Amino acid sequence: MQRTSRLKRELHLLTTEPPPGIMLWQNKNRMDDLQAQILGGANTPYDKGVFNLEVVVPERYPFEPPKIRFLTPIYHPNIDSAGRICLDVLRLPPKGAWRPSLNISTLLTSIQLLMGEPNPDDPLMADISSEYKYNKEVFIRNAKQWTEKYASQQKRASKTPDEEVTQSEASTPKESAISQKREGNAISRKGKKPCLDS
Repeated sequence: MQRTSRLKRELHLLTTEPPPGIMLWQNKNRMDDLQAQILGGANTPYDKGVFNLEVVVPERYPFEPPKIRFLTPIYHPNIDSAGRICLDVLRLPPKGAWRPSLNISTLLTSIQLLMGEPNPDDPLMADISSEYKYNKEVFIRNAKQWTEKYASQQKRASKTPDEEVTQSEASTPKESAISQKREGNAISRKGKKPCLDS
């Protein structure tokens, strides 16, 4: 009951006064299955990108954080190829910083900030993190290419993420970046990964 009343308040607030560049709505009238959209920030490689996210609200919310993942592919050290996000407020203590006083709006705003300011010291994607630290120009170029390919408004309107991924796997110019990202995902799983222990 607490979850339902709290979610109703949060959804109302997010509908009437959404944070800049963030939208949230119910998926098929289910209150625990939400969809969000984050616009890439200006002066970031994600500028002009529209990124879709899935927000699944657990039974124990607000005592347990929502599970949020990117549906739109994004080239980022803290977001893996499955869309999982390495962010402390998405995990329970002691490894995370979730508190019941936080809300979905706060989480989405934190994710939007993470997009503009990656944390390469706590990566999910080791290769992208290394690129961000030691070859930022290449990172920015790759992130912009991914944004243009997967998150541009024209493409979002015409294709689903699954169609885009299938098409990208068949294309050759950026195939190496995609395979590098997948390899990085496999590498990152072998090391210390507190983000996956939610």
